[in-house]
Amino acid sequence: MSPISSETNTLNQAKKILNNSIIFYNQRPIGTLAACDSSKDTLNYNHCFVRDFVTSGLIFLMQGRAEIVRNFLVETLELQSHEQQMDFFKPGPGLMPASFKVDVEDGEQVLTADFGEHAIGRVPPVDSCLWWLILLRAYVKATKDISLAHQQDFQQGIKLILDFCLVHRFAMYPTMLVPDGAFMIDRRMGVYGNPLEIQVLFYAALQAATELLLPNSEQTEYLDKIVKRRLAALEYHIKEYYWIDLKRLNEIYCYKSEEFGKEVANKFNIYPDSIPSWLTEWLPETGGYLAGNLGPSQIDFRFFGLGNLMAILVGLTSEQESQMIMELIEQRWHDLVGYMPMKICFPALEGLEWKIVTGSDPKNIAWSYHNGGHWPVLLWLLVAAALKSGRDSLAHKAIELAQNRLSQDQWPEYYDGRHGRLIGKEARKYQTWTISGFLIATEILANQEHLGLISFNKDPQIISCVS
Repeated sequence: MSPISSETNTLNQAKKILNNSIIFYNQRPIGTLAACDSSKDTLNYNHCFVRDFVTSGLIFLMQGRAEIVRNFLVETLELQSHEQQMDFFKPGPGLMPASFKVDVEDGEQVLTADFGEHAIGRVPPVDSCLWWLILLRAYVKATKDISLAHQQDFQQGIKLILDFCLVHRFAMYPTMLVPDGAFMIDRRMGVYGNPLEIQVLFYAALQAATELLLPNSEQTEYLDKIVKRRLAALEYHIKEYYWIDLKRLNEIYCYKSEEFGKEVANKFNIYPDSIPSWLTEWLPETGGYLAGNLGPSQIDFRFFGLGNLMAILVGLTSEQESQMIMELIEQRWHDLVGYMPMKICFPALEGLEWKIVTGSDPKNIAWSYHNGGHWPVLLWLLVAAALKSGRDSLAHKAIELAQNRLSQDQWPEYYDGRHGRLIGKEARKYQTWTISGFLIATEILANQEHLGLISFNKDPQIISCVS
């Protein structure tokens, strides 16, 4: 079979499986199943996950099938929490569910939402509301249907999300403080605090809100004084303190600790001895990236794929920083991409560190699942970031790797091993976001105008707020 025929068969198979994953509610398509794998216990893989559906939603928008995305946005808005009373066992107002499924009660179809009550560790999905806002903005960009976002219930839903995210917490930073397990890495992995992925999604969601909120007199002050100022402060904080390159590494190496006062270099009291031994030789001269987390006396020096790639797409990194991230990926391709794009984080936690940080999590053993595993859904983010950075050759290389394996491996959820050569030990087959991620990657490679659905440009008004 010729390479062109093989590629066509893979695309056709992916489209067919994606169509078979669509969930219907009262005869209307409203989402996609997490996976269509009949070989394993269902668990919650028969749910539609908000974060998972974003990839399905994006490919539907690119294919001109906006109805299903509109239905999803409408129905999930109905599920949004409006809980006001002080009940610590209920989701707070503004939170979107992690997932939902269609049930039947008294002969009628109903939607049953899960806000984390059934999740491992019982952690609420902080990222769901952020992804929902990003998808709403993509829907408006694709269809030009701003009237949906301007409906009163949508305006109220957007403000509830913002109020939920912008609430005062016990923190002095513009970042968003969250527990372990509150996003794609939904198990204990030492990502509590201010993880990069949440900060980048928060930044994108705030940008989306500035485009979607009606510019009336009531909300103009809200946008200018709260949202845009927070955006500017968040961008400055991430760029100033999360960025790691050789110059920055040398600065940290020479830090003095236990300093007191406002005008000190080591603002977070980072100890130079906390620089991991692997990093000093691994970081290329011309490469750089955003660190995984930052807090008091702590920088998580691990490389996290989604946060760094998404930062390029949403304009959180400068052109030079974007090039340095892509340069790092290219020079450390075997570590970060290997045989399947791409690794969720690098390096893996091993030995005693794995025991302490994960609680000896048997699913997150070294180089598996969230602990250094490879997630094909990240293919579309890698391709999109490469294209936005002008690294088209990397985009082609990544898709060729994926298309040669995904179909024959039955579209698994994740891959194991230091370089992604093994199908994940507990991976579901026919994972929907694996399939939709591959379809997005091929679609944006064929038509780069689709990048506009997920890409953001700088707003001069926001940049000026930092001064």
